[in-house]
Amino acid sequence: MTETDTLRRWRLALGRPEGEDPAKGGLSPDDLAIDRALSDLYDPSERGAGLGASSPRVVRWLGDIRRFFPTSVVRVLQQDAMDRLGLTRMLTEPELLSTLEPDVHLAAQLVALGSAIPDQTRATARQVVRRVVEDLEKRLGEPLRRSVRGSLLRGVRNRRPRASEIDWNRTIRENLRNWQPDRKRLIVERLSGHASRTKALRDVILCLDQSCSMAASVVYAGVFGAVLASLPSVRTTVVAFDTEVVDLTEKLQDPVDLLFGIQLGGGTDIDRALDYCQSRVTAPSRTILVLISDLFEGGNRESMLRRAAHLAASGVRMIALLALSDEGKPCWDHDVANALAGFGIPAFACTPDRFPELMARAIEGRDLAGFAEEG
Repeated sequence: MTETDTLRRWRLALGRPEGEDPAKGGLSPDDLAIDRALSDLYDPSERGAGLGASSPRVVRWLGDIRRFFPTSVVRVLQQDAMDRLGLTRMLTEPELLSTLEPDVHLAAQLVALGSAIPDQTRATARQVVRRVVEDLEKRLGEPLRRSVRGSLLRGVRNRRPRASEIDWNRTIRENLRNWQPDRKRLIVERLSGHASRTKALRDVILCLDQSCSMAASVVYAGVFGAVLASLPSVRTTVVAFDTEVVDLTEKLQDPVDLLFGIQLGGGTDIDRALDYCQSRVTAPSRTILVLISDLFEGGNRESMLRRAAHLAASGVRMIALLALSDEGKPCWDHDVANALAGFGIPAFACTPDRFPELMARAIEGRDLAGFAEEG
């Protein structure tokens, strides 16, 4: 990199010095456009910077940042514009919303606005969320289906299979010591089969904390819930809660409907949510309960811990996910997490790409204590 390139980068990073003539700053026309877009966002001042209330100006700004920056940076700039300049109206005006780059955080903001979105914008908002959902399903759906199907077959070994259930590859491997070379015959002492359908069934309950800090996690969990519901060998229940509990299972056919059925914000009553989840458990040893929450309990903490302990003792495989997102280290209630660990309920954050592996381990009954460290 030349000295000129280095100076140019520093100039764009630090902004224009007060009193500098833009025409004499040594920047190209494209550089000046980049400088203007960054100044509008990060240096709003009396000199006229900032996006103001002009929709055409916002649309032009959105076009500029998409022209000059990669998608990952565009998403950051969009988020900063909403946070720093209060441009939440970008989410309530169809002509602006349609120009935004969809991502999980944008979907979470639209879900959080919910019924506050004007009628004329609601269809556009759903289209944006659907684009995000379809992208997540494309990237994460098949790995989850593959992991769950495989783990269901591995999780239960059938030693007395019917003819249609025999796993011939495994049966041959396990009886190779009985090969008789002279007679070219394999003596089968023990058959190995696929799990019978009844034994392989699993109940999965996703219990989602609706507090604002869990917004991105809720979007990912909604998509994963819909994917799990598409598997005939998994009975999926999705429950969302704040101080009230709502069962969203009937909306699993359309994850967009499910997400807009969530009301982000409000308080947190984990105890009440676990009480409802407990009522949905019919076969504890075949049930996996994933609580997605930062564990800051606003209800009765002692009752919540007793209920969690009872669920674990009954045979339910319970996991506390402090976050289900690509964000940095989450904030959570360490005391509650430690108490849950004492009941055999691991508590850790999980990135979306590792969720399929997490579910596979849970179904197979493998230890999850070191899962977070392995990431």
